[in-house]
Amino acid sequence: MISFCAPIPILRIFDYRLARAFYADWLGFRIDWEHRFSDDAPRYLQVARGATVLHLSEHYGDCTPGVRLVVIVSDAEGLLAELRSRPNPNMNPGLEMAPWNAKVVEVTDPFGNRLTFTQPLAS
Repeated sequence: MISFCAPIPILRIFDYRLARAFYADWLGFRIDWEHRFSDDAPRYLQVARGATVLHLSEHYGDCTPGVRLVVIVSDAEGLLAELRSRPNPNMNPGLEMAPWNAKVVEVTDPFGNRLTFTQPLAS
């Protein structure tokens, strides 16, 4: 029987330092690895937190900026408190109740990609 694993989305980034500050320093993702063909080539890297794995690419043509990802979390309020403990001058997320019975914290990275952290609630 064929089994499938979770897909790994590729998000377009334009500035490695901004991406690192947003994903690693603010959101708390670890950087698993980075790749460059040369010192002046665009970067391609993998970041992860828990079971969530993302690829970030400075390469033109890998993907289009402005995507939206839904990431399931176990504690949306805890995530919000964590983010507020590390203030970001460009973000002030809140907690919302979604029509699909979930708590939601939404953030937008410096490149226009939206991450919707969702905690589904019991019906």
